[in-house]
Amino acid sequence: MPKIDLIQLRKIIGREEFDYPLLASVLSPYLAIDQKINELLKSGAIVRVKKGLYVFGSKARQKSICKESLANLIYGPSCISMEYALSYHGLIPERVETITSVTPKKNKEFDTPVGRFTYRHLSSAKYPHGIGQTWIDQQHPILMATPEKALCDYVVLHNVTEITSPKAAKDFLMSDLRIDPENWSGLDVRKLLRLNKAYNSRSIASILEVL
Repeated sequence: MPKIDLIQLRKIIGREEFDYPLLASVLSPYLAIDQKINELLKSGAIVRVKKGLYVFGSKARQKSICKESLANLIYGPSCISMEYALSYHGLIPERVETITSVTPKKNKEFDTPVGRFTYRHLSSAKYPHGIGQTWIDQQHPILMATPEKALCDYVVLHNVTEITSPKAAKDFLMSDLRIDPENWSGLDVRKLLRLNKAYNSRSIASILEVL
């Protein structure tokens, strides 16, 4: 069998993350496509993230892997939210490594060769609200919660003790989430109001009083 031209393979795929249909299409000139894929896996040229989803291995990699893109692809429908989205939007100071997404499907957790990906069930009545498209770069449009949705998802999925007063809401924002008051302007009150029509949370209502 002819040897796979890895340089050409990289050029055609054009990004670090790819799925089985794309890989099989690129390898279609070869005989025994699945055997060729196994050869690429054994050599480390590609790495299986999960069944049907791959990234280029360290020797063939040209750019950083976009883990946010993988989070959307590993389990769906899903949307990156909660701590990771709050950090990405610059609301909380900590750098968050584990990507947590929300999904109308069951809770899932995936430990992969490129990191851990966590998925939390959010009811279908709440899930679709506040999802935005964020471009990590020109090749990676990502489904990610707006800052307002990320906050709402955190409140309802972390079983936060019900916040019943503006003082408790202020303490929650500053002490629990460590959102600096200077960053509160990054939360759009009108969007939070619209979201809480679906979330119907007393805690979110108290946070709105503070904001």
